[in-house]
Amino acid sequence: MTSHSQPQLPDTMLAMILEAPGKPLVLKNLPMPVPAAEQVLIKVIACGVCRTDLHIVDGELQYPHLPLIPGHEIIGVVAAKGAAVQHLEAGDLVGVPWLAYTCGTCKYCLSGRENLCEHALFTGYTVNGGYATFTTAWEQYCLPLPGMYANASGAPLLCAGLIGYRSYRMAPSDARHIGMYGFGAAAHILTQIAVYQGKEVYAFTRSGDQRAQEFALRLGAVWAGDSREQPPVPLDAAIIFAPDGRLIPKALSDVDRGGVVICGGIHMSAIPSFAYSLLWEERVVRSVANLTREDGNLLLQQAPLVPVKTTTQVFELHQANEALQMLRSGEVHGAAVLVMPLEE
Repeated sequence: MTSHSQPQLPDTMLAMILEAPGKPLVLKNLPMPVPAAEQVLIKVIACGVCRTDLHIVDGELQYPHLPLIPGHEIIGVVAAKGAAVQHLEAGDLVGVPWLAYTCGTCKYCLSGRENLCEHALFTGYTVNGGYATFTTAWEQYCLPLPGMYANASGAPLLCAGLIGYRSYRMAPSDARHIGMYGFGAAAHILTQIAVYQGKEVYAFTRSGDQRAQEFALRLGAVWAGDSREQPPVPLDAAIIFAPDGRLIPKALSDVDRGGVVICGGIHMSAIPSFAYSLLWEERVVRSVANLTREDGNLLLQQAPLVPVKTTTQVFELHQANEALQMLRSGEVHGAAVLVMPLEE
């Protein structure tokens, strides 16, 4: 499947494996994956550690394909390609996001809503992901990347950035005052874009997290405080990244008439009951599910213009469990990223 001009690939690769939910990942040496006809083999440069990975590892997202290589914020270089690959070549820089494959024929795909595809596959959940030195991906779902993101700094764009940007697109275009609840990887990317576009960002953090509040203000937020506090002005839109269902009624109380509360996570704890008066006056609560390739292309056009600069904590591949634990305990500043060894 590779041309004679391509370098010889190793026979094996390193990967961190989830064998059972609730168990630590295990470092293993595995046979090199072989790309199918419409797939490429990718030499991974870096892979972000996302909160969704944590939900999978902790068993909060059920039915992963086990044993599983997690990871869906992948930066890498095409190393080989399948016989039917038409547009990518060895050496091309690509990003691989959460959405791994869609059927193209269901009612959602046909109506431009591939993020809701009935037969979708997901990177690092139902197919193997990027906690490995190599991975495979379908050509049509690889996103070409600007060269400035050819390292660990680009990895958070592939999910934290993408889901954040899709959430942001759900807000009214004329929204000026935007609240972000949970100031982690997604919010720190999105704040830069929103400020660049002339919006005012109000950052809500965990109780007492002064470090995150200061971080938000440095990135251009006009206010930062505890998630229990009231913002100084009514919000036009609120985007919730923290997986805490209690934030929905809180955000509803923070938004103005006609305001939108957008839930940007794939998993959230139970939502407590709340008075109808919080929802009245045409306030809206909506969720964001997955992403589309259009979201990816739009974000990757926008990011270099800002330019978006991610803040990362870098870990080596074998330190994936440590990175997940730091994310679990709220100790990650910005985004956690795994980087691959230079040589297998």
